[in-house]
Amino acid sequence: MDPILQLDAVEQRDRLASGALRAVELAEACLAEIERREPEVGAWAWLDGDYVMQQARALDDLRSRGRPIGPLHGLPVGLKDVIDTAKIPTANGTPLDAGRKPGEDAFAVKRLKQAGAIIMGKTVTTELMLRHPGKTRNPHNPAHTPGGSSSGSAAAVACGMVPLALGTQTLGSVVRPASYCGVVGFKPTFGALPRTGVLSQAPSLDTLGVFAGSVTGAALLAEPLYGHDAGDPASSLTPAPRLLETAAARAPVKPAFAFVRQPAWDTADPEMQEGLGELRDALGDLCDEVDLPRHFDEANKLAELVQMTELAKSFQHYARRGREQLSPTMQKAIDDGGRVLAYDYLVARDWAGLLNDALEAVFHRYDVLLTAASPGPAPVGLEWTGSADFNSIWTFCGLPAISLPLLQSESGLPMGVQLVGRRGDDGRLLRTARWLVDFLAESA
Repeated sequence: MDPILQLDAVEQRDRLASGALRAVELAEACLAEIERREPEVGAWAWLDGDYVMQQARALDDLRSRGRPIGPLHGLPVGLKDVIDTAKIPTANGTPLDAGRKPGEDAFAVKRLKQAGAIIMGKTVTTELMLRHPGKTRNPHNPAHTPGGSSSGSAAAVACGMVPLALGTQTLGSVVRPASYCGVVGFKPTFGALPRTGVLSQAPSLDTLGVFAGSVTGAALLAEPLYGHDAGDPASSLTPAPRLLETAAARAPVKPAFAFVRQPAWDTADPEMQEGLGELRDALGDLCDEVDLPRHFDEANKLAELVQMTELAKSFQHYARRGREQLSPTMQKAIDDGGRVLAYDYLVARDWAGLLNDALEAVFHRYDVLLTAASPGPAPVGLEWTGSADFNSIWTFCGLPAISLPLLQSESGLPMGVQLVGRRGDDGRLLRTARWLVDFLAESA
């Protein structure tokens, strides 16, 4: 791999800003790495090298003329192929949208361009962000899944094809592939990043997220995307947090961690259980084991009920246009969601507030929850993208979560550690995550 690509995104940003590195150099290095690894990994749904280089040359020209540059100046960013890009194909992982070219950029894409990022291309997603997989393979072992549904974005960052990428999470589609591919995956608080121009599957759950090689890299990419947009009623009119500054700051006191097993703990791979046990021991007095209230036992089922009900409504137009072109998995999901009673759906929606209320006492004492980001290493095979049972509760509650590549299986596959923060406290979550990474590095 080109040494340029081994630099963290923040260091790349600093070199680009100072002129020590040109945008065309970084773009060329990324394109060369894509040419080298793409046949094996299959991370890209759409890529145009000429378009990439046009953007890079324009950004270098802007800087050479002494014009102001943005916080992401010259950084290539991959976009999950459910995020609209004007005049660029956005196929949503389904043949029913093949060749679709939106007329307008998504809110997030507009923000990326304003920040000076290079739109590198569109990364592979599963069919309509559900479970039917795309072509992407795990970059650590192509016989294993990369996870889903943000498979291409996670794999592209893990390969060094791009330093940064965007994905989405409805249950576990950022945190889980980040765990399987060995990168940082950050899902902000629900509603913090407007989703205008992004495929809507389950509007009360869908959340934009980011992939990077480090916690500060994730903060760098996420920060410009916070804000309010009238096109997304879930977005709030609040000041954008100074995520990068907070993530890089020294913690005023050592953080307190609440280790939680989650209802799905018995399904976790023994290697994941053992690794988290060792991490808990390494933290010592800074980490206590905390039992979740019994209310959480049914939370995964409730989250999936909400997802399937809203999916059935959101995707009925696809079924009407060409049901036979949808996978059996998608057809069944639409049918199952359509059979959910309105009473059951409304009751399930109410549970999210009750679960958040139950967590307030925990967050009053602890900075973050510490748990598994996935059941274990990426499963063998490409037919299944893995279980979201270690992610869906936190998405259901709208909490910020991050996967950190801190563990490894005996076979050499990565396993992520998940930290979960209080709703709206994204900066503290990122600062605590960076503290944990530094703590383990110093302890090694």
